[in-house]
Amino acid sequence: MSGSCPHRVLVVVGTRPEAVKLAPVVRAMEEAAGFEPVVVSTGQHREMLDQMLSALQVRVDVQLDVMRERQDLHGLTSRLSGQLGAVVADGPYDAVVVQGDTTTALCGALAAFYAGLPVAHVEAGLRSGVLTDPFPEELNRRLVSRLARWHFAPTLPAGTNLLREGVPVGDIEVTGNTVVDNLLWVVGRGLGTSAFAPEGARRRTGPRIVVTLHRRENQGAVMAALARAVADVADARDAEVVLPLHRSPAVRDVVLPVLGDHPRVRITEPLDYLDFTATLSRADLVLTDSGGVQEEAPSLDVPVLVLRRTTERPEAVRAGAAALVGTDPDDVRRAALDLIDDPGALRRMRSVDNPFGDGHASARILERLDRDLTAAASQRPEAVAARP
Repeated sequence: MSGSCPHRVLVVVGTRPEAVKLAPVVRAMEEAAGFEPVVVSTGQHREMLDQMLSALQVRVDVQLDVMRERQDLHGLTSRLSGQLGAVVADGPYDAVVVQGDTTTALCGALAAFYAGLPVAHVEAGLRSGVLTDPFPEELNRRLVSRLARWHFAPTLPAGTNLLREGVPVGDIEVTGNTVVDNLLWVVGRGLGTSAFAPEGARRRTGPRIVVTLHRRENQGAVMAALARAVADVADARDAEVVLPLHRSPAVRDVVLPVLGDHPRVRITEPLDYLDFTATLSRADLVLTDSGGVQEEAPSLDVPVLVLRRTTERPEAVRAGAAALVGTDPDDVRRAALDLIDDPGALRRMRSVDNPFGDGHASARILERLDRDLTAAASQRPEAVAARP
């Protein structure tokens, strides 16, 4: 790492996935002599975020308050842009780190760009190929790629996507996904409590299934139909289902009438990251429309059925750890039951090599940032003037 003057880096976090995937980067920076991380929490997912950051041993230095009841994207983007612009102006910073495809990430990158600061994009290069699916995440991640100086791609296909879009090869670093770093950190410490019934108290004979439903484009009639498909699968195979319910009223108003009183479905409040990881590690199968779960489950050797028409994480599908089954309830029901009834297929999905990395992504990110920021510092006028 660099010498006596550490790199002061602003790390922007606003949602649960960002906390999960940036926590190992922040912890690595805190342990490295060459970095001084400054963490700003925008509060985009305030209720889910504070407890998680504490559990992941991340100290928040700047706390914003952008969350509003039933907020729309226009208001959220406006508040994020203004408040993050003010944080950046309070620097100085050497770089700004954003993650993924959230509105927080987009506005953090934009604030940095306006201030002339280089942007490091963690989990760069994911693409579904459809600008409005997922919405607005696909647009967000493409826009961040136009603003970023460093593109830390989690996989080779993600890096290839960036090359196709004209990103210089020297600006792309394939690191693996930091989600694996964090999962191994949590599992290695035995943290969290599973939401499934303890083994001695279990009443079901069928599989343990984790379900997550929240994707904006699935809300409404599509989500109601998916919830009914989950109920059918649970009934048909005496499954034990755990469904951590998103706080969005648009999700709750649809899911609860279908599954709220189902005897085989345990609906919980959103689980904190540690408990969700412990729950996921005990599952036999995952049904999800989430992006992050498509990475987390294969990292824990749990098969995934993706309840979406497209995915920006095709690596899991290509590797055989996940299957893209769409949103038609008949297709979802059939795919889940066929997989449950085929132990050999389940074993094959569990046994594939993890396509998302080896747990050392954060170290690779810091190595590249240190090298480039140290070189940039050496070219500043004051550094050049100090040379003998």
